[in-house]
Amino acid sequence: QVQLVESGGGSVQAGGSLRLSCAASGRTFNIMPMGWFRQAPGKEREFVGAIRWDAGSTYYADSVKGRFTISTDNAKNTAYLQMNSLKPEDTAVYYCARPIHTIWSNPPRSPQEYDYWGQGTQVTVSS
Repeated sequence: QVQLVESGGGSVQAGGSLRLSCAASGRTFNIMPMGWFRQAPGKEREFVGAIRWDAGSTYYADSVKGRFTISTDNAKNTAYLQMNSLKPEDTAVYYCARPIHTIWSNPPRSPQEYDYWGQGTQVTVSS
């Protein structure tokens, strides 16, 4: 069994920054690959970004490209989502998730392609 626990959410003004953490525990595995999603009220869960199994590449949704960065600390078994230049439309509950398939050439972007999920952390950006 794998447990993913997010932290680092909060309230920030537009233009501010937050760093989310996703700590993994349970069955031993590499922290990569890992995906991040978000879900705003009344909307479907959407792909934010992912890091490949070999840390060779990161992938981002167009809406966050250039503002968000995914990284990992293998020693801590933790993934991070650094969010800069936040906008009100970034307000959502953010989730980290483990892809079902470890190796891929194109990043899995659908929630159905992930099996383990964290509990989510709220990010609120005010204008």
